[in-house]
Amino acid sequence: ECAMASWKVVPCLVTLLLLLLGDHALGETLGKFPLLMPNVRPEKAETYFCTPIRIDPTQEYYVTAFEPNATAQTAHHMLLYGCKTPGAEGELWNCGEMALAQKGYTTAKPCGSGDQVIYAWAKDAPKLVLPEGVAFKVGGKSDIQYLVLQVHYASAERFKDGTTDDSGVFLYYTETPQPKAAGVLLMGTGGRISPHSVEYMETACTIEENKIIHPFAFRTHTHALGRVVSGYKVTRDSRGLDEWALIGKKDPQLPQMFYPITENMTLTKGDTIAARCTMKSERDHVTRIGSTNEDEMCNFYMMYWVEKGKILNQKNCFTLGPPFYYWSRYQNNIPDQEASSLPVGQTAKEQGLEPHVLYG
Repeated sequence: ECAMASWKVVPCLVTLLLLLLGDHALGETLGKFPLLMPNVRPEKAETYFCTPIRIDPTQEYYVTAFEPNATAQTAHHMLLYGCKTPGAEGELWNCGEMALAQKGYTTAKPCGSGDQVIYAWAKDAPKLVLPEGVAFKVGGKSDIQYLVLQVHYASAERFKDGTTDDSGVFLYYTETPQPKAAGVLLMGTGGRISPHSVEYMETACTIEENKIIHPFAFRTHTHALGRVVSGYKVTRDSRGLDEWALIGKKDPQLPQMFYPITENMTLTKGDTIAARCTMKSERDHVTRIGSTNEDEMCNFYMMYWVEKGKILNQKNCFTLGPPFYYWSRYQNNIPDQEASSLPVGQTAKEQGLEPHVLYG
């Protein structure tokens, strides 16, 4: 039986492979665990499938890298959730924001409780190796008792001949405790976007825990109307003036994976984390935050590590969004132009990519 999984419903797909991971500087022996789709056959476009593993509750494991087993020709994107409980019982279910239910399967969210995204893959993204000594703690007494893989199949064409799919991710892990614990803070908004307008959907939260946060990767997420998503560290000086330091920004129409944060920065108690989604609507009707293609979403994910001890208790930072919440009600010295623009060559349009219509 594979070491990480203890759930009878989920078979071990390959024999556990123990190896030395050469590109991880700590150099201890790591396990490689496959979390893969159980040879599924999507019948319609825009299918979202979820499959879980229950992690051994008597042993803590430390996940240090994620290696995708997928191609853009098959899977549009994949998300890996850490959960306290899964969204459904069984080996496979329909899931996702815009799930078009396939007959014969339960429809449910990825997680029943305690959900946090710990990995995302899109468009042939490479393996993600966490910084030296950094790991996601799972199993044992951690908050993550299940890992749930979500795969979005944008097209079902290649499955019409009976072909099945085992897209997923290989998890590299160790039983050796790591000095730095990885976590993800999810920022988002509610709100609405008026017809034929540019709208700022904004959120901000002050860190209230006495911890030193080291951001190292970020991910953006909107549906079709998003043009720029940006995240900032905001500190207020003795004169009451806000200083804004960019954590990261991206065109959300580009592959929505985790990108490295280039600036070396830390966040501590009293600092504010702020995010903005710049939305552009040419529609004739109001667009609201919601789960369908006709709705919108505004999310900024910040992946970080802390020295020893626990990650932030706070996993989310949400506001009501427009017209009820804007940065300007609480912050000053706002970098309006920088927060809503990208350097030349960094938009999806400039890179020849069409805005995604459906992107969970």
